[in-house]
Amino acid sequence: MSEFKPQIFSGIQPTGNLHLGNYLGALRKFVALQEQMDCIYCVVDMHSLTAQLVHEDLKEQTRAITAAYLASGIDPVKHIVFNQSKVREHAELAWVFNCVARVGWMNRMTQFKDKAGKDRENASLGLLAYPSLMAADILLYRATHVPVGDDQKQHLELTRDIAMKFNLDFEGKIRNSGTGIDITVGDQPVHAFFPMVEPLIEGPAPRVMSLKDGTKKMSKSDPSDLSRINLTDDADTVARKIRKAKTDPDALPSEIEGLKGRAEADNLVGIFAALSDRAKADVLAEFGGQQFSQFKPALADLAVSVLAPITEEMRRLNDDPGHIDAVLKDGGERAGVIAEKTMKDVHEIVGLL
Repeated sequence: MSEFKPQIFSGIQPTGNLHLGNYLGALRKFVALQEQMDCIYCVVDMHSLTAQLVHEDLKEQTRAITAAYLASGIDPVKHIVFNQSKVREHAELAWVFNCVARVGWMNRMTQFKDKAGKDRENASLGLLAYPSLMAADILLYRATHVPVGDDQKQHLELTRDIAMKFNLDFEGKIRNSGTGIDITVGDQPVHAFFPMVEPLIEGPAPRVMSLKDGTKKMSKSDPSDLSRINLTDDADTVARKIRKAKTDPDALPSEIEGLKGRAEADNLVGIFAALSDRAKADVLAEFGGQQFSQFKPALADLAVSVLAPITEEMRRLNDDPGHIDAVLKDGGERAGVIAEKTMKDVHEIVGLL
């Protein structure tokens, strides 16, 4: 073959309720990408152990993320939906990559620094090695593209570094095994087994901020439930949270320039724009000069119209855990076929008997 088969891989951790930011920034994009190439969407339950080992409801959270995938419109028949721990090769390839990656690479990961805080010596080894497992998640399927947000770009660069080092370290064995292809990285020709995965950024990513503080991202971990719109919130709750969202006393501007220095106004306009598939400038052309007392009800109606069908379907699916488990079992078996083939080739290349 002259090039790697186009393949998308992405995953979400089963920790906390998914919210509007997850939907606009990830799930809606996942659905759209199904029309472009083959997709593998994973619930990365093994990753959830890195920050917190003991969970009371990990199985339920895994099912809830799966329900959100399906309710948003991901097709588990045409594509693959599964949970990471169903396919043991994720952990096996991660160990090989632990031996490929350098400690210095891991220590430079900003997300490790942020999550470990000042007490880095007490952080789990899993938290430090988490990007290596992420690289294994992607490269186990020899994925070529990953939809990423700003917080994962560094990890994707590390995935490329790991792939490149593996390809170079074992280039002769890859060639002898007949499993690789010739690619060019920069000006360097390489006979590669793993692709140099590319970030997939579809237009300007909506950055959804907290409803209580427009300078902070909407987060599952924020102690205030009023800071986010959960995908499980009913219509009345969505409307109440938007009504209580922090704003300022000024009217909405008619032009984008007028949003500078007004984080909360910018956030609500951005949410309206993302939900309606419009530009912020178009939203301001319609609502410029109006007070938030007029804008918020329109935003609430829009949010409910978009999210209510997803919420209703998620509830239906969550009431049928057997169906969700069957989807994950089927997806795990199909993913496992690909993963087994990759690891068989890795064994041959590395020399594992």
